[in-house]
Formats: sequence, C-alpha cells, structure tokens
Amino acid sequence: MELTIRHSTEYRYSERVKHSTQYLRLTPRPSLRQKVLNWTMDLPEHAEKVSDGYNNILHVLTLDRPHQAINLTVHGQVEITDEDSEDADQRLSPLVFTRNTSLTKADDCLEELAHRYDGMSAERHLENLSEAILSGMPFTPGATHVGSRASDAWSLQKGVCQDHTHVFLACCRALGMPARYVSGYLYSRDSEHVASHAWAEVWHDDSWHTFDVTNQTCLPRQHLKLAVGMDYLDACPVRGVRFGGGVESLEAVAWVSETVPSPVSYTHLTLPTSDLV
Repeated sequence: MELTIRHSTEYRYSERVKHSTQYLRLTPRPSLRQKVLNWTMDLPEHAEKVSDGYNNILHVLTLDRPHQAINLTVHGQVEITDEDSEDADQRLSPLVFTRNTSLTKADDCLEELAHRYDGMSAERHLENLSEAILSGMPFTPGATHVGSRASDAWSLQKGVCQDHTHVFLACCRALGMPARYVSGYLYSRDSEHVASHAWAEVWHDDSWHTFDVTNQTCLPRQHLKLAVGMDYLDACPVRGVRFGGGVESLEAVAWVSETVPSPVSYTHLTLPTSDLV
C-alpha cells in the first residue's frame, strides 16, 4: 500500500517570541516495513538533521529572530509492505524498554491488570491485555491530556490512543517485557478516524511486534511509523522551548490517503505547548 501524507502545524503567539527551538520527529526512517518514496519538510528556516538516542530522525529548528508565528509542514509518499514484524535496532538493547517512566509507571491496579492473564502464552496474554484495556477504557477524546499518566487514564476509564498505549506499556513492563511507544500515522477509510496515531511495539521472539490497542490490531499494514521511545514525550512529533511569546495557540492538521486525490483521514491534533522559559 502506498500512502500520501500531509501534516501541518501552526503556532501563534500573543507577543513576540525572542528565540525558540523546535524538536521535530516528523520524518519516517526507511525500514523493512516502510519504503520512503519521497518526503519534504517546509520550514521557516534550515533545520539541523540528527539521530536521537532511539535512532529516530530528529530535526532541530532554531529561530533566533523575533517572531509571532511558526508554520511547519511535511508531506510525502511512503510504501507500506506486508511485513508484520519490525527490524531490530542493533545499536540499542531491547532491555532499555523495560524501564518505567513517570507516564508509564504501573500502580496496584495496573499491576493486577498486567498479571490477569498469567499462565497463557505470551501472544495470547498480550492479545487479551489489549482487549481488556480498550474495553475498560473506551476511546474518549478530550478526557485526558498529553501529560496524563497511565494510572490516571486507567482510573478515569477514558482515553485516547496515547493513553491506551501508555497503559499497555505499563502492563508489559510490569511483566518484564520490553515495550516501546510508537508515534506515526494511520490510514483509515473512516473519515472520523484520527490520522495522527500512537501504538505499541513489544519485543518477543527476537523481533518487535505491533499492538495497536485503539484499533485492536497486530497488523501494521496501514501504519506509518515516525518515531519510537519510552513514552509520548520521547516520540511526539513536535516539542519545543521558547523565550517570550505570551499566550500560545496551536493548530495541527494531518491527512493520510491511499492515493493523492482526496484526504480520507482528518483531525485537529492537540500537541504539547512549548515550554515557556
């Protein structure tokens, strides 16, 4: 399947920003499962391209002159193959992803959930766990925010793909299984489905396997991966810091289509605001 993606992000500020730096994980890395045919970034200035600690492609955009808006757009085509597992990064041990973070630490309730299916095969255990999370925490936009912890979202019994993924990661790590957060895009013929998406990958049988709790699938054939990390904060598409600017407003829109003519997935995204210094 060949996907066409367009993702636009616009920051506006009530006052002039003196200086800002944006960290952009908006470029997919080629792999066995995804072949990047073309990819373009439209940015206000040149951005330095590096690899972060998780081997994600990271662009660092620095604006050192006064500004009251930032417009970021990426677009391109990527071919998704039928590979079900992801190639391993030889530079980083999977055991790194057994460590908890502030967003994925399991409390007593999540520990109980994690061990609910003890005695089953690993595959069946994880499938049941994924089903239980979605059943116990239906997809509910606006119920949580980007800083919500897995334990808080599970207690609310509401959440979005970020929360589903964080809860799943918390449970996997409570079981001692390496699991990582994935950010990217999802193609869906459902026009109400969110194009920007998050899911999990679990290390099992010497390879990474997809678990998309929100969509109850382990087949990443409509998923385009942008970045991986311990949690949302490591893999989110855009983060930044700024000096000045007053009140910040943000609008981000992503489209994903199988062919170029018409977008089939549309969403207004809520991303974290820049850290005000």
